[in-house]
Amino acid sequence: MEHRRLGKTGRAVSVVGFGAWAIGGDWGSVDDATALRALHAAADAGVDLIDTADVYGDGRSERLIGRFLRERPGETFFVATKMGRRAPQLPESYNPDAFRAWNDRSRENLGVDTLDLVQLHCPPTQVYYTPEVFAALDEMAAEGRIRNYGVSVEKVEEGLKALEFPGVATVQIIFNMLRQRPAERFLGDAARRGVGVLTRVPLASGLLTGRLRPDTAFEATDHRAYNRQGAAFDVGETFAGVDYETGLEVVEALRELVPEGATLAQVALRWILMHEGVTAAIPGAKSPEQAVANAAAADLAPLPPATMARVAELYDARVRPLVHQRW
Repeated sequence: MEHRRLGKTGRAVSVVGFGAWAIGGDWGSVDDATALRALHAAADAGVDLIDTADVYGDGRSERLIGRFLRERPGETFFVATKMGRRAPQLPESYNPDAFRAWNDRSRENLGVDTLDLVQLHCPPTQVYYTPEVFAALDEMAAEGRIRNYGVSVEKVEEGLKALEFPGVATVQIIFNMLRQRPAERFLGDAARRGVGVLTRVPLASGLLTGRLRPDTAFEATDHRAYNRQGAAFDVGETFAGVDYETGLEVVEALRELVPEGATLAQVALRWILMHEGVTAAIPGAKSPEQAVANAAAADLAPLPPATMARVAELYDARVRPLVHQRW
């Protein structure tokens, strides 16, 4: 497993991480035993970066990761969590007292004294223009509550603003074959400032696995059923903001790029890792099989120029008008 330096954290992490949203909720049902097996399978495959949030299953994801950590004593993992989405999404919700309360809960859920990385979880845009917010995070780091902090953003512009704060060690952003604007407007700036980049929704909510069909049925508790129009949270989090039918059409064209012995999902993850400035992709997994397949993407050879050019061509023709300027 290849490792890259995660920005200002100074830590080297696996280029494929384990996104733990799915084992918490909003992706249909998964039992605790299967979720734990998925975590262990990822670790056995060389994954040492785990990304979660206090709101995933209202703490269930963090608690499962805490149990996983206790089951692997003596091993080192880098656990990134997030905070902020359990409160009303108003700028004033992001204050020192709330930060400490959220931090206490996450540390208890994970069973650790100090969190490796805390990320503000897609806060209102005004938060990025409030220096006091980042000063409060600096104080938490000085107190030993957190080792590092970063942000998870919806828009490229929010990521660019976050880079101006020297304490921001990482930025998490949606980046995949169907959401390419960060390569044009963000990744280079992050690299120049020494900020790590975690790419979320790398498989466009499963579209880029190639396994979804027009008649695929999603459980009622799956955001792919209830958030297609942004009813619960930013619509860009579901299928990367691309309408489902268009996404399926683009995926059919992408299938021709998959080499023998690989899957479309693995090619999609390797495509992300081809971009300078990316530290790691954090695909989700609900089963051991998914976790192992995701990790194997790091073993693929670099994608040839013709593949990169074809992905760009498809994006420009079919996807760019739908998402490029929105996020």
